[in-house]
Amino acid sequence: MKNEERRHCDYLIEGGTLIDGTGSKRVQANVAIKSDRIVAVGTALPIEAKRTISAHDRVVSPGFIDAHTHDDRAVLSSPDMTAKISQGVTSVIAGNCGISLAPLSGREPPPPLNLLGGRDWYRFSTFGDYAQVLTAHPPATNIAMLTGHSTLRVGVMKDLDRAATSAEIEQMGRLLDDSLAAGCIGMSTGLAYPIATAAPTEEVVELAKHLAPFNGIYVTHMRDEGDYVIESTKETIAIGERSGVPVVISHHKSSGRNNWGRTTDTLALIAAAKSKQSINLDVYPYIASSTVLMSQFVETAERVTVTWSKPHPQVAGRDLDDIRQEWRCSLDEAVTRLLPAGAIYFQMHEDDLRRVLSFSDVMIGSDGLPHDEFPHPRLWGTFPRVLGHYCRDVRLFSLEEAVRRMTSVPASVFGLRDRGIIREGAFADLVIFDSQQVIDTADFKAPKQPAAGIDMVMVNGQPVWRDVAWTGELPGRLLRRDLGNL
Repeated sequence: MKNEERRHCDYLIEGGTLIDGTGSKRVQANVAIKSDRIVAVGTALPIEAKRTISAHDRVVSPGFIDAHTHDDRAVLSSPDMTAKISQGVTSVIAGNCGISLAPLSGREPPPPLNLLGGRDWYRFSTFGDYAQVLTAHPPATNIAMLTGHSTLRVGVMKDLDRAATSAEIEQMGRLLDDSLAAGCIGMSTGLAYPIATAAPTEEVVELAKHLAPFNGIYVTHMRDEGDYVIESTKETIAIGERSGVPVVISHHKSSGRNNWGRTTDTLALIAAAKSKQSINLDVYPYIASSTVLMSQFVETAERVTVTWSKPHPQVAGRDLDDIRQEWRCSLDEAVTRLLPAGAIYFQMHEDDLRRVLSFSDVMIGSDGLPHDEFPHPRLWGTFPRVLGHYCRDVRLFSLEEAVRRMTSVPASVFGLRDRGIIREGAFADLVIFDSQQVIDTADFKAPKQPAAGIDMVMVNGQPVWRDVAWTGELPGRLLRRDLGNL
C-alpha cells in the first residue's frame, strides 16, 4: 500500500496483546484496518483512524475458523450467525458428513439430510444456484462449502441400499465437477449413515478423483467410529492415497465403552500416513456426539438425550430412558415412535478426547446442529471451551498453540488465502477476547448461551459482535479454495 494510503485507516485496534495465529509468541502491537484488510501491524503506527478500539488487557487474534459445521442452511435462515460470532468464529466450513443443501431439489431429504431441513430447503439443483443466493444475501460469517456425497447419491439414485453403478458414479461426478467449478472446495462423506453405508470404497475413490483437477479436498465422517474405527481409519487413508487428494477426518473419536483408548492406535496410523500424504483431522471438545436418532447409536451410548422429534416435539431436551419409562416401552420402540428425531449420545472417554486434542495440528470443529430444538452445547461453546477449559485450566497447550489450531491451521488445510493470520495484507477477520475470562457457558441443560470473555469480533473489517450482541452487519463472503501464498 502507498505511504499516503497507509496514513489513514477505518479502525485502529490499540494496546492489545497480539497472537498472530502462526504459533509465534504473543507481542504488544496495534492493528490498523482499512476496508476489509489489515494495512499495518506494529507498536507505533503513524496512522489516523476514523475509530480507535482499545484492546488493553485483551488478546487480539485472527478470527476462529470452524473446521466442521452444518451451517449450510443457517447462513440463509439465520444470517446473523449469533451462535458462531458470539464465540469468535469468523469463517465456517459447511457441507460436512456427506450432507449439503446443494445440489438437490424436488426430493424429500432422508436422514441425516433432514438435519438441514425439509424439502422446502432442498431447492438448489446446482451449487451455483446456492452460491448465487448466498452472495446476494450474505451472512455475518464467511463460509466455505463442501458438496455432500450423500446429497449426490440421493439426487441420482432411487435405491440407496446398494453401490452406485458406473453410470450413476459418472452422473454424480458431473454434478460434483459443476459444484467445484462454481466455488465448492471439496467433497464430504458420511459413510456411517444408512444412505451411504452401501457405497464401497471404490465408489468414493472414483468420486474423489474428481477433486484433484480443482485442488479439492476430501472430508469424511468415517464409516465407523466404534468397533471398526481402525479399519475405517485405514480405509480413509487409502481413499486419499488412491485418489491423490488431501484428506480431513471429521470429529475424530473412538465411540463406545469397548473402544475407549483406541485413539492411541488410530492416531498412530494417522501420524504414519502424514509422512506420506496430506491428512488432517478435526475434533470437538466434548465426550458426547450429536446427530439423528438411530438405534445403532443408542446401543453404544451411556446416555441419550433427545434434541428434537417431529411427532413429539415436547420431549426435546429429555433423556431417552426417561421417555421410555414414561411410555412403558422398550428403547427400540421409543426410538421408532420418536422418529424422525435427533439426539445427543454420551459415548466417548475424556482420555481419548484429550489425546486427540493434543495431536499435532488437530483442528477444532464445532459440528453443531443449528436447527435442533435443544442442541448440543458445542453449537455455542466449542471455541471458548478450548480456550478456557482445555488451554487455560487443563493446560493441554499454550494459548498461542490453541489460537494457531483455530486459525492458520484450518486456513492452510482448507486453502483460505489471507485468512487465519494477522499480518499486513490479510483480511481483517479478528477477535478481541479476555484470556482470563473466556469460557463456554452453554451446557447440556442450557445449551443456547453465548460465551463469556468475547469482547468484539470483526469479519472483513466490519464489527459483527460487540457488547454481547450482534451489530447488525452482514459482511460474510463465500470463500473458495486457494493454494497460493496463504
